[in-house]
Amino acid sequence: MKPQYFLIALAIVTLFFMLELFSPFLKPMIVALLLAVATNSLNIYLKRSIPNHFITSILMTVLLTAIFFIPVLYCIISFAGLINKIDQTALLGIFNTTKDWVDNIPDDFVFIKEQLTNLLEKVDIKEFIQNLISIGASLGKNSAKFVIDMIMILVFYFFFNYYSTSLSHYFKEALPLKSEDSNALFYESSNVMSVVLYSILATAVLEGFLFGIFVSFFGYDGILLGVLYGFASLVPVVGGLIMWLPVAIYEIFAGSIGNAIAIIVYSILVISIIADTFVKPVIIKYINKKVVKTPTAVNELLIFFSIVAGLSTFGFWGMIIGPAMVTFFISLLQLLKKFSDDIYTLKINDDFK
Repeated sequence: MKPQYFLIALAIVTLFFMLELFSPFLKPMIVALLLAVATNSLNIYLKRSIPNHFITSILMTVLLTAIFFIPVLYCIISFAGLINKIDQTALLGIFNTTKDWVDNIPDDFVFIKEQLTNLLEKVDIKEFIQNLISIGASLGKNSAKFVIDMIMILVFYFFFNYYSTSLSHYFKEALPLKSEDSNALFYESSNVMSVVLYSILATAVLEGFLFGIFVSFFGYDGILLGVLYGFASLVPVVGGLIMWLPVAIYEIFAGSIGNAIAIIVYSILVISIIADTFVKPVIIKYINKKVVKTPTAVNELLIFFSIVAGLSTFGFWGMIIGPAMVTFFISLLQLLKKFSDDIYTLKINDDFK
């Protein structure tokens, strides 16, 4: 047996046992690695101003915690608390009020009335309440696991940032590619993932902040609804409609039609038109110009479906893994295109010779 074949076989066996050994930590490590790659451009940008790698790694970890993990954790805890404090009598009252409202719809709208009546007949409010209570218990139980995963991700994320230079050099040299191709693959994947992550964060933070601040004046939990609006803003076309419409409907049923109109007008005019159409592109363009040197346009619909696919396959952390896998695949396709272009150019040159 040739020595290289023996070493390859030994490496495969060792890799198998390494995966078994670190299997409890694989998902946090993968999420942390993907986040480190996606934020690599920002890490490089900070290192130019702060040469100390330890301080920049701490800053990156704190920034990630403040922007992503703390709002999500607050959202989970708030949901668990809200569900466990649900007033079942009030919920039944809202359901009966809705049925009365549907029954009083004029016969001129008989089609809409029939559809709404059929829909309400399929709703078992008691079963719905029981499901909510079980969801609340599940959220409370899983929040501890989320905190543990979050801490592990942040620890791994810190070390990936701290040793980013040495790790990137090691893996680029280990790849069976030319140096320029390894650099192209790494920087292209990092660049595309950065654009996706910054676009998601810019959208979620901007629109979530605007909505949360506004609805807090009406007595709502601005942080909770702001985080939820941020996630909803990632959905193409409808986006924030998923959040402001239920709030407006609740205000109408509560008798505050003025509040409902104000929320609808503000959400459409300020967030959907001004913020989403004019302000968000400017912010993303500024980030890309200052942090990402070669911005790449990624289709919003592709980002959305990669998030949905990631959530359904990998759970909560699939929200990060899904877009990262898709963007890495796009980077590979672009590198393959570069290879094919180079081969085509060489062939043309040979033909001319």
